[in-house]
Amino acid sequence: MMTFTRAATTVLLVATMALSTTGCQREDEGPLAVSGRIFIFNYRVAEATYVLTLARKGELPDESVIETSFENPAGGPPLVTHTRISPTWEKIALESPAVHCIVRDRPYAVSIRISDGNGKPIQTIETSVTSSLDQTILPAKPLVVGPVYTPNPEVYPGDGTADYSPARDCPAVDTST
Repeated sequence: MMTFTRAATTVLLVATMALSTTGCQREDEGPLAVSGRIFIFNYRVAEATYVLTLARKGELPDESVIETSFENPAGGPPLVTHTRISPTWEKIALESPAVHCIVRDRPYAVSIRISDGNGKPIQTIETSVTSSLDQTILPAKPLVVGPVYTPNPEVYPGDGTADYSPARDCPAVDTST
């Protein structure tokens, strides 16, 4: 089961990466540029996240901070993260908390604000991330639990059956298939 899980996760990541890099990027002149954006669907733990990478193209003050606002696909206020930038980083990865209710081919807004250690704005980047997949590819429950990837007894009850059904709490996603 673990070999199948790893292989399927890899296939999903590659497919999503190949098709999810569309979206406009408007940015002020500044020291960072978006070099990648993707939704990662990790069905092993039944979670999806945004991941964006920034490439350094200029100098940044020490103790710079990135505030990233990710549109919440489930609705409600944006999900906000703060990342301190090390002066030695050439690439910076920005990851959202787990998100739910992603709809295929819909662009989701991401706003990135880079500030110095005193909060003075350095650069703002507005972009979006579009997924080629939607929430229905994720099971409602993690397939594994614990640090050693023990099969989740709620998914694999021990009678030879498995429940891979998707979450049904996303009104914008058709889960009837």
